[in-house]
Amino acid sequence: MTEGREPDRGLFGEGPRTAARQMALMFALGLGLSLAGIPSVPGQRTALVALAAVQAALALLAWRLPWHRSDPRAPLVLSLPALAILAVSTWAFGGSTAGTAPFYLLLAVWAGMHFSVRAVLALSPFVAASYLVPLFAVERGPMTLTGAVTFVPALVGVGVLIARQMEHQRRDRETIRRMERWRAALSATLAHDVRSPLTSVQFALETLDEEGELPAEQRHSIVSVALRQTGRIRRLAAGLLDADRLDSRGGLRLDLTTVPLRAAVEEAVGYLGAPVRVEVPDGLTVRADPQRLEQMLVNLTANAARHGAPPIVVSAAPDGRGMLAVHVRDHGVGVPEDKRNLLFSRFSSADTGAGSVGLGLWITRELARAHGGDASYAPADPGSRFTVTLPAG
Repeated sequence: MTEGREPDRGLFGEGPRTAARQMALMFALGLGLSLAGIPSVPGQRTALVALAAVQAALALLAWRLPWHRSDPRAPLVLSLPALAILAVSTWAFGGSTAGTAPFYLLLAVWAGMHFSVRAVLALSPFVAASYLVPLFAVERGPMTLTGAVTFVPALVGVGVLIARQMEHQRRDRETIRRMERWRAALSATLAHDVRSPLTSVQFALETLDEEGELPAEQRHSIVSVALRQTGRIRRLAAGLLDADRLDSRGGLRLDLTTVPLRAAVEEAVGYLGAPVRVEVPDGLTVRADPQRLEQMLVNLTANAARHGAPPIVVSAAPDGRGMLAVHVRDHGVGVPEDKRNLLFSRFSSADTGAGSVGLGLWITRELARAHGGDASYAPADPGSRFTVTLPAG
């Protein structure tokens, strides 16, 4: 809850501070009713004045304490003094629940609005005790138990129904927020992964347009590059259609097959304009989706070319656990220590390159995990070494 916690929005929003301030208003309302009830029960004047003072103090504390820094369930503790006050009030008014029953209902609604069904059920024994103890204390007779059998379960039922409805609404809002985040991420990913091949296609078209008398072999070579890049764009577009499933890796569709690793690396680095040395032994295979594997390799090698320095080396070796570790090493200055924990985060601020949106490494890690592997970084002295582990083929 800490990472995704949102600020409270007034008295009708969500969050611990909102819950606490709503309870503060209930304490303040109880304070007013306690003071108003003093003339009607002069024999309990001292008890009611003390009760009013306690409610004033609790209202102030509930309103002023820094609840936004606490656990979202922390304000639930305020229900205990509230129930104690209701019990004392019932006793002070001679066992009459006419004045306290609405507050019990308000408490049930409040608990259901802000806490889980489990929390509401955990509160039910305290509600029952708060309701029954003062009635037995003033000897209201057998009717006491009869009333409790209907009233207390009804209160708990109200709280549970509201809590369930609020949970559905929170899930719906989270689904909407996730869809919005993925819509933004999808647009950013398109810009991130399509820009490079589009540049190559544009260069090829401009060359063909400006050099009308090119030899057939050279023209064929340029067209071949353009067609490879447009094919890559088409595959990326198809892959992005299910990019929103990356959050739940079990739902990401992977067309797994046995892929010769050296050939896959050589094809991926062919998309780059920078030289890359491939030191992957022949005969190594991985169990992977070829298009996703290509995307991971292109992301890592492009990252090394953009942020590192030559030579850039791609190597691979079994890790002894049925996995293959694919390493992409550069010989640049490396990643500052204070940025390393941000490398694989979405929209990472560690990637400060011009035009970068901070998605490449995050996509790589999520795709690796979807295959049952992972992605990691290690300093290489000099330079950086990014590693992707994938199941051996």
